[in-house]
Amino acid sequence: MDTLRIPYPPEVALALQQEPQEFEPEARLLLAVKLYETGRLTTGLAARLAGLPRSAFISLLGRYRLSPFGESPHELEADLEHARRACDRQ
Repeated sequence: MDTLRIPYPPEVALALQQEPQEFEPEARLLLAVKLYETGRLTTGLAARLAGLPRSAFISLLGRYRLSPFGESPHELEADLEHARRACDRQ
């Protein structure tokens, strides 16, 4: 596996009120989430980058208001509403 090293000033972790061992996994997760959000990685590859099982990564996407289905929450709500209307007509 390749390694990415990103130097950062200690003030970053201090500003976030985190120890390096807390900040570094979060930074890794945020990178994975952003690459997934921009469509550059699948949920599987983003999960591997984040160091998480795919199911855990998918669960965390909601925290960032992202859908594992490639649709926004608004689009999913609209689809659900359309499905409900279709069922009501029957």
